[in-house]
Amino acid sequence: MNTGTITAVGIDVSKHKSTVAARRPGGEVVLLPFDVEHTAEGLKKLVAKLRQLDGEIRIVMEHTGMYWRPIAMTLKEAGFYVSVVNAILIHNFSDNSIRKVKTDRADAMKIANYGLTFWIDLQEYAGEDENRQLLKIQSRLYERTATTAGMLRNGLISLLDQTFPGANKLFRDESRNSRGHVKWIDFVLRFWHKECVAALSLAAFTDTFQKWCKRTGYKFSASDAERIHAIARNAVATLPKNDSTKLLITQATNSLNAIYDSLQAIRTEMDRLASMLPEYELVMGMEGIGKVTGPQLMAEVGDVRRFSHKGALVAYAGVDASPYQSGSFDSKSRHVSKRGSPHLRRVLFVIMSMTLIRANTANPVFCFMDKKRAEGKHFYVYTVAGSAKFLRIYYAKVKEYLNALEKTA
Repeated sequence: MNTGTITAVGIDVSKHKSTVAARRPGGEVVLLPFDVEHTAEGLKKLVAKLRQLDGEIRIVMEHTGMYWRPIAMTLKEAGFYVSVVNAILIHNFSDNSIRKVKTDRADAMKIANYGLTFWIDLQEYAGEDENRQLLKIQSRLYERTATTAGMLRNGLISLLDQTFPGANKLFRDESRNSRGHVKWIDFVLRFWHKECVAALSLAAFTDTFQKWCKRTGYKFSASDAERIHAIARNAVATLPKNDSTKLLITQATNSLNAIYDSLQAIRTEMDRLASMLPEYELVMGMEGIGKVTGPQLMAEVGDVRRFSHKGALVAYAGVDASPYQSGSFDSKSRHVSKRGSPHLRRVLFVIMSMTLIRANTANPVFCFMDKKRAEGKHFYVYTVAGSAKFLRIYYAKVKEYLNALEKTA
């Protein structure tokens, strides 16, 4: 056995199978590309085959959705050195060829060559904490469910414009009850047509409205009842008050409420999972963090110590400006890279919006954005800049806290 030999194994990952190849320095091909099914039997055979290779082995694969996890976890548990690399780095890597070839077999060879080229710099996959993994999945589910809720909400408003115009603006804020339902949405489930209000006298509607508030857990206001009654009497409906119209509104409202019930359940589970992470209290106490954005932020960042420095975290979020220089030209106006996680950027923009609303002059992130705003910078520019500054602060605080905990453990 030649113990001084190094072998890079490249794995091109797809949904149900992966293509594997192995190379050594000098262009030697140790394993021609072959496919491996993502089954217990298929992965067992791969482990056995790789154990037959001599010398030091490092296995490289792309971070492709969730598909890389089964094979990475199996190989790590088998004792192999596994490195999961950002797909952009592989894509931009030149395999010393002028031919543009895109097949699974060619990609596996390219990834193996990448492993040889950056052998010393390859970071070992450390595995994932189960709670962090579940929190991230819940966070992504929340994001998708919230998007669905937005579409259903717009659809309901479109229907109400034909039965009770302005019903979605009857209440001054988006009051919610203990179930997480929105007041105006529950209201139109009962008063689905303007005539459900306008046909009653003010006294009769006020009495009905008060009983409805008590039954559904919302605050009653006599002035609200008077205002709603006046709006209903002055509104113009284009759909008749009949059973067919009622069914349309009822179905749309029940569908939206069902989504809100799901969002409430996901929020509860996200908070439960996040509360089990050591940095939970620290992160939730940071300026601009909310009950939802806190768990989402921890989910998308993961263990902050997986980033070698604060700039790596900023780049991961895609809120860094890529340098552009050629010859004597050095651009001073650079665009954000947007190459990182769009999910993390989305959370950061919500946090930055809350930071601007709270306008706490003791918060360095707000002061930084406020200064950029005073300089006449566009909203997007100072929001991105604020996101980058926030992440640098987050990285320093959370990393220091986690390291301190580890020392005292």
